[in-house]
Amino acid sequence: MKHRTSLALKALGELGLRQMSLYALYRLQLHSGYLRRQASDDRRFTNLPDACFRLFPLMELPDPDHLRSILGGAGCGALLSEADEILVGRVRLFGGEPVPLELENSGPKLHWTELEKSSNEIQEKDIKWTWEAGRFGWAIVLGRAYWLSGDERYPESFWKYLETFLDANPAYQGAQWTSAQEAALRLIAIVFAAQTFAGSPHSTPARMVSLGQAIAAHAGRIPPSKAYSQAQNNNHLLSEAAGLYTAGLALMEHPQAANWRKLGWRWFHQGLASQVSADGSYAQHSTNYHRLMLQLALWVARISEGQPFPTKTSDRLAAATRWLLDLLDDESGGVPNLGPNDGAYILPLSAGSVWDFRPVVQAAGKAFLGKAPLAAGNWDEMGLWLSGISPLEDTAGSGESSVKTVRLDHSWAYLRTARFSSRPGHADQLHVDLWWRGVNLALDPGTYLYNAAPPWDNALSRTCVHNTVTVNDQEQMTRAGRFLWLDWAQARLLEHEKAPDGAWERISAEHDGYRRLGVVHRRSMTGFKGGRWWVKDTLYTQENPENSSEFSIRLYWLLPDWPWMLQKIDYGANLLLQSPNGWVMLKVEYRKEALALLAEHPQICLVRAGEMEYGEGAANPILGWRSLTYAYKKPALSLSFAVKTSLPIDLLSRWYLLSEVG
Repeated sequence: MKHRTSLALKALGELGLRQMSLYALYRLQLHSGYLRRQASDDRRFTNLPDACFRLFPLMELPDPDHLRSILGGAGCGALLSEADEILVGRVRLFGGEPVPLELENSGPKLHWTELEKSSNEIQEKDIKWTWEAGRFGWAIVLGRAYWLSGDERYPESFWKYLETFLDANPAYQGAQWTSAQEAALRLIAIVFAAQTFAGSPHSTPARMVSLGQAIAAHAGRIPPSKAYSQAQNNNHLLSEAAGLYTAGLALMEHPQAANWRKLGWRWFHQGLASQVSADGSYAQHSTNYHRLMLQLALWVARISEGQPFPTKTSDRLAAATRWLLDLLDDESGGVPNLGPNDGAYILPLSAGSVWDFRPVVQAAGKAFLGKAPLAAGNWDEMGLWLSGISPLEDTAGSGESSVKTVRLDHSWAYLRTARFSSRPGHADQLHVDLWWRGVNLALDPGTYLYNAAPPWDNALSRTCVHNTVTVNDQEQMTRAGRFLWLDWAQARLLEHEKAPDGAWERISAEHDGYRRLGVVHRRSMTGFKGGRWWVKDTLYTQENPENSSEFSIRLYWLLPDWPWMLQKIDYGANLLLQSPNGWVMLKVEYRKEALALLAEHPQICLVRAGEMEYGEGAANPILGWRSLTYAYKKPALSLSFAVKTSLPIDLLSRWYLLSEVG
């Protein structure tokens, strides 16, 4: 009880009274029956004349010939191939391999408030599989394919699947209605798809009325749980606001339309103001959720043509676009797999993979910076749909970014240095991501699963799976739940300098995540022309630099699953990796001036897919994995380098990117 009280007080101090109070209010409303009364199947939303459900067009759709020219032959083929998979009931949830499209949820058809009361229980099947199918991202793929080809099989299948879903998931009943965010995202996808199918003979007047009724029911689901989305202060609030605003525009003649537009517009801009910092970073500390936020902003900007965004929104979206652009690998379109990644790709308007971020960067650049930041390519499709006319003025100035990257020749690296003002997603301070010619060498593991039994209960948020250092095998922060970290580790930048001739560039920072042990972790990252990268880690005691206490210091690097050779040397190890671009050597060792402080020789371990490949002892089952998208993981190599010693001590990791080994 004492421990739980301590955690509650810490949560109150770090999350703030407003968020905690809003969440408490939501739980009170839920368990008192208030939400059940407010969120009943209200006839205000459905039992009205057919005219109230007439669907209004929200945007001008692109010219099909222009779309074909952007996609090219390969892009058109990829789009139609994916759409044909959907015709036979196969979808690529989370951007993964094709799986059966399941729209008839087998769970109980209880009112969503009753299901929500017991939602904390781990289910046999992760609820996100159910929700992802119900987000109707596959309907957007069908809509794009129809607009490109005119093939009537695509609208025919859309209507068949939509009617199956609505029959199997009555309004406000079952798992598909437990989350207002899921209802909002489904609403947006349905509205988008309906516009592409409006001219099809399969879109009969009766079907269009039924679709309008479904949109109204979805919009009616959103306001009752407003306290929850405000307490989360993340993509839930933005998604729900965008959904509500969309319904208000799509059903202009519905009695609630004006109220939906007003609420949606206000919530959306309030959410962006509170969630996007002036430097462009997003409250969820995640590249994937950053993309989701930008896609929602692009959608709202597109459908609200003629109604300019507030100046603060414009400034924040411009900064957010630059923030993501700073993390983009130009050759691959990838970004560091920073923070939580649930595979969300709510508007799949690109023929590329789910981990190609060029489409959203290009579209956001056109809409929020007033120019295309990248050369033309098939990633321009998203911008063709979403940034036709921007409501923003040109704000393409170069603002200060919190992203700390170094780019030299054909390689670049990112050093994670966060100052948290909202709850962290991962305990990943001073993580380093390293890229070379479009290949990610030093990896961030991603997420894999949120809702699973240990060890996979959001386990890839932990410090030991990131490219950083642990002290006494502890986390940088206190893990208080699957999604909650307390005792936030704060980082601060110490220096960022460059050689006058451009031969090298260095970033140095430190964090206080081990302050309870009296230890500070400082890291410098230096890139040299010619393909060399040095990462120096210094661990020292803050209170007493001469402290003779012994600490267990462990350095981790997560690497691709490539052929390897490992050589142990006196006070370190050389690891050789065979990459698609040539050989890579990672040399990890202690500096010579620190050797006198060592109590023992370092312990070297290499773990692949939770199994020990080199070293002694049992492997941690979560080590040696990477997850590019939700629910999928594949092997990686986790190199750890540990020693018990007094402090201070230095560790040096030297990367050599080689075209060949002599």
